[in-house]
Amino acid sequence: MRRTVLYQIYILLTALSLFSCTKKDVQPVRFAIVSDLHAPDIPDGLERMQAVVEAANRENVDFLIQLGDFIRLDSTDIPYRKVWDEFKGEKYHVLGNHDLDRYTKEEYVAGLNMPGRYYSFDKGDFHFIVLDGNNLYDGKEYKPYARANYYVDSKMRAFMDPEQMEWLKKDLAATDKRCIIFSHQSIDTSMNNGSEVRSILEEENRRSGFQKVALAFSGHDHSNYTKEINGITYVQINSASYVWIEQPSMTEKRYPQEINERYSLLSRSITYDKALYGIVTLTGEGAEMKGTKGNFMPPTPKEVGLGDSIGVFPLVSSIEDVKVTFKD
Repeated sequence: MRRTVLYQIYILLTALSLFSCTKKDVQPVRFAIVSDLHAPDIPDGLERMQAVVEAANRENVDFLIQLGDFIRLDSTDIPYRKVWDEFKGEKYHVLGNHDLDRYTKEEYVAGLNMPGRYYSFDKGDFHFIVLDGNNLYDGKEYKPYARANYYVDSKMRAFMDPEQMEWLKKDLAATDKRCIIFSHQSIDTSMNNGSEVRSILEEENRRSGFQKVALAFSGHDHSNYTKEINGITYVQINSASYVWIEQPSMTEKRYPQEINERYSLLSRSITYDKALYGIVTLTGEGAEMKGTKGNFMPPTPKEVGLGDSIGVFPLVSSIEDVKVTFKD
């Protein structure tokens, strides 16, 4: 009996030692992340994209990813494509709802040479998963967003479809790497069946016996926060450009008349004074994101009568730094 117990202790200590070494041996993976550029819809969209690409090149990241609401596919997008392509490393896209204002998913996916509306890829010791929450559900049938058909009751918007959820289960089970999730709508708040998606992620963590799914990044809400739910950290990436305030924004004091007439979005938005983005470093120990702190271009939210939040979302002009320790 004593030999059996000693042997079990020896096996456990050996496993812990090997795991410790494995964590230290993980090669860092770095990426730049940006969301909701809405580049053609604001007067300095090209300059904001340029700032993001220059930061990605300067930081020598392994890849650059944008979380949706990006650019259009007509002739106006050519200058933006050229700037985006100045980053010579790997580039990835997530479908956003406004990307589908004029296009079907098939058209937009093909236009940006995406692998699919949802997909996954590996980089070093990490597995990255891109999800698509751009689906309608009326209680009976799921329909994809297409050509602005999603301007309906908010309770019918922002669903992940069953086909994709089955794929997600299989994709998670097929890897032994630590997983990072990307979506446009937040799985923790804005996705209407986010609880079902979170259950899939949490079940895989239980099944695999370690924190396989550690982080989930999202955009869409033009806000910034970090929250942990059942061992998974959810990070909201602020828009690179502006916040939509759903009321007149005194933009006539912010931009000249010709600019406001050309960019109608500005009438109910407050832009930031610089492009917001994050630089994320993943190691065996955890994740660190260096954010960007900007300011509201005046008139500020307080000057137009707003508080510190819009609904449940903090009203801020920054992406805060984040540090997450992986748990095992």
